[in-house]
Amino acid sequence: MTDRFDGWIAGLGTAAGLRVVVGCWPRSPLGAFTDVMVEQPDGHRVLLAPSGEVADFVAATYVFDEVRVAPVHAEVDGARWRVDAAPLDLAFTVGARTPLGLLLCAVPRPMATSPRWINAIDVVARRLLPGVRTTGSAVGGRREYYAALDLHGLTAASTTWDGADQGVLAPVAPPVRFGFGSTPRAPSLTRVVTLVQQA
Repeated sequence: MTDRFDGWIAGLGTAAGLRVVVGCWPRSPLGAFTDVMVEQPDGHRVLLAPSGEVADFVAATYVFDEVRVAPVHAEVDGARWRVDAAPLDLAFTVGARTPLGLLLCAVPRPMATSPRWINAIDVVARRLLPGVRTTGSAVGGRREYYAALDLHGLTAASTTWDGADQGVLAPVAPPVRFGFGSTPRAPSLTRVVTLVQQA
């Protein structure tokens, strides 16, 4: 069985060393939801999930040191995003489509979301975006495929964690360690379809 998640992934770093990955999924087997994965400067990995069902699914797919279930809200107003997921308060601004985004948009969607195509471009993705993988084995033997359909850079962000300002927008460095791959090093918003094949 293959589960299909259709939405966006935002990845960004901060000057203080906090790295954040936001998944916003309007269409998924679990309904519409947003979840947040945070890696703290010391490497501690936290999942912020809006329900026990989402927490169980994500924690069975990725690796975390801590899982918290609490309200997670995302608001989008044009290029401006706001994510409220205590203890995280995040706002970021989406910039122009990147050159790679232009190439991704040119691929017909049925081809872009085909596991065969996703497997074929994995080597290219790793060379263009170090740390990024389009396919791999997840926790529990699940197989994942990331079909990137578009890519925009982020131009600014405001991030607080436990009430502490995390500083200005920064690269996702070092790469996050929730699964087999990271987000792009440059802060970005990716339009994505994720396929998760159950073991």
